[in-house]
Amino acid sequence: MTCLECTERGAMAILSIEDILTATKGKMICRNQDSFAGISIDSRKILKGELFVALKGSRFDGHVFLQDALEKGSGAIVSHQAIGPVDDKTIIYVGDTLKALQDIAHYIRLKMGMPVVAVTGSNGKTTTKELISSILGTQYKVMKNTGNLNNHIGLPLSLTGIQADDEVIVLEMGASAPGEIKTLCDIAVPEYGVLTNISPAHLEGFGDIGTVRNTKLEMLDTVDTAIVNADDLFMMEGIQLSNYKGKIIRYGIKNPADIRASDIKLHEKGSSFSLHISEHISVEVNPKISGIFNIYNLLAAAAVGSIFHIDAMNIRDAIDSFTGVPMRLEFQELDGIRIISDVYNANPASAVEALKELARIRKERIIAVLGDMLELGSYEEEAHRKIGQLISELGVDIFIAVGPRMSIAASEFHGEVYTLETAAEAGKLLRGLWKKGDTVLIKGSRSMNMERVLADGP
Repeated sequence: MTCLECTERGAMAILSIEDILTATKGKMICRNQDSFAGISIDSRKILKGELFVALKGSRFDGHVFLQDALEKGSGAIVSHQAIGPVDDKTIIYVGDTLKALQDIAHYIRLKMGMPVVAVTGSNGKTTTKELISSILGTQYKVMKNTGNLNNHIGLPLSLTGIQADDEVIVLEMGASAPGEIKTLCDIAVPEYGVLTNISPAHLEGFGDIGTVRNTKLEMLDTVDTAIVNADDLFMMEGIQLSNYKGKIIRYGIKNPADIRASDIKLHEKGSSFSLHISEHISVEVNPKISGIFNIYNLLAAAAVGSIFHIDAMNIRDAIDSFTGVPMRLEFQELDGIRIISDVYNANPASAVEALKELARIRKERIIAVLGDMLELGSYEEEAHRKIGQLISELGVDIFIAVGPRMSIAASEFHGEVYTLETAAEAGKLLRGLWKKGDTVLIKGSRSMNMERVLADGP
């Protein structure tokens, strides 16, 4: 039976009922079609022809929404034995629906047999993933996880969307506790692994930065080739201690590296530098994205491009045309006020880099509007104190601290400072303080909703 939706999407169906049963070892309750257009875990967004997976967590149960999902979709995978046949739908029973989703993703990945590139690290994962996809996309049809669907649910869900004409898979892998990178690698089985950096992030789940490093380096147990940041000495030490036997490709600016940048010029927006892809091949690039930290992301992506034999000119063109990722270091101007909006997330390392960028491009006054950095565990107070000290050292003129943790940073700041509870309050205050010629940085952890600082306009 042909799946109409798969034809409309321009690719062969790869989610056959036989593959799903083989992958999950599930029991057929009722059967109405032989293939599916895709898999959904959201009853509100499921499309005709898709198969609903009723995930069950500590605070939710997808089975509650099963009827809604079946009204739109073509079937479901469930873990409640009491669910019986449903007219004109396919129902499959499994013991664990999350494991079933992961098993389906793993099975499809192996069946398709295309190379997989995985990206992990404390910072820059999404930007690096998007850059790699842009570079490889000059020659291959690339499948990638959308947004930051990078965990034990989002990554396998993304993998189930592989199309028959895809040629390369690029996956971002996130982790907030030990063992999570190993789980994702067991599902996706990447041959190539990119390690961006190691810095304090999600310490609430990890406990200390050594555990962060060990978790990120779990990727080395799977990949044949590791693309690593040669300037991150803490990470490089961990790789050496791991006795990794695969191929290592280094990228960097300061230390010896296979892929490197020289003659770097940072502009008010963007940069330019010489990209050395090999001993004999180099090109001049003019990326639109700003900051030294983004040059590292660009180098990592160029390294992957070189592995896949992408022409140097195509690498250059992909880098030069890349406009960045929404909510990450976005530049805008409102009535003569320059704004750096970096509101997707925050940890100590990314906050430091954003503040340095704020200070670097200053013309007149600079204003920092910072929300709490979350999930730092016992390092929370120290991290925020250091941010407050750095803001003073950089000569920030006005500091607007949002949230109880950032008030700790405010106590370390020697200048005009305001402490507020919400981003909306910060936005109202900011609009009364700023003036033409100011440069403003807005940054904070995702749940601080720092995008609301600008929600009501200038």
